[in-house]
Amino acid sequence: MEYTIVHRPEVCRFSIEMEGSEAYVEYVENAGELIIVHTIVPSPLEGRGLASALVAAAYKYADEKCLKRVAVCEYAKKWLEKHSDG
Repeated sequence: MEYTIVHRPEVCRFSIEMEGSEAYVEYVENAGELIIVHTIVPSPLEGRGLASALVAAAYKYADEKCLKRVAVCEYAKKWLEKHSDG
């Protein structure tokens, strides 16, 4: 399955458009932190690993900008726990 993750900083989103739907992660950048506040994957796109790919892209961006990874969104919290380095 091919898809492209697009970073749209003007609306603080990483998104994937497929099959007429949009999956996305919304974030806030504040005080040296990148905070994921929502992870949305519409029903027709569920079960394809898109949420994980979007969160990974957002946190890769955070790492590149030397921002602390923070999650308010439950999915992103679980992702951080699963993918923590320590």
